[in-house]
Amino acid sequence: MKRLSHHMIGVEQDSVIMFSDLEDNGPMWSGDGPRESRHAVTFSEAFRAQPMVQVAISMWDTGGDTNQRADLRAETITPEGFVLVFRTWGDSRVARIRADWMALGELSDEDDWQLY
Repeated sequence: MKRLSHHMIGVEQDSVIMFSDLEDNGPMWSGDGPRESRHAVTFSEAFRAQPMVQVAISMWDTGGDTNQRADLRAETITPEGFVLVFRTWGDSRVARIRADWMALGELSDEDDWQLY
C-alpha cells in the first residue's frame, strides 16, 4: 500500500486515442503476431514523487472474426509522466483503442523545504 502523507494531493486524468488503424489498414488491423502502440503522457504539473497511475480501455473497436486480445499498461512512471502502452498479438484485429488514465499522488508545495 502506498501511503500519502502530504497535504497537497493531485489528481490528473485524460483520454488518449492510441491509434485508429481501420482507415489506412494499419498493422493493428491488418497484421498478426505481436503488435504494440506507445503514447508518451506528460503531466500538466510534476508530482512530488512517482504517482499511482490507473489505466483502462474506454473504447475498443475490434474485428469480430478473431480472438480479442489486449494488454494495456502504464510503463516508465516518473513524477513528470509515463508511457501508455497497448499490445495485442496472434490473429487479433484491433481497429482503434481509446485509453483513459488517472494519476494520483503528492504535489510539491512552496512551503516544502529540506535542511539537508
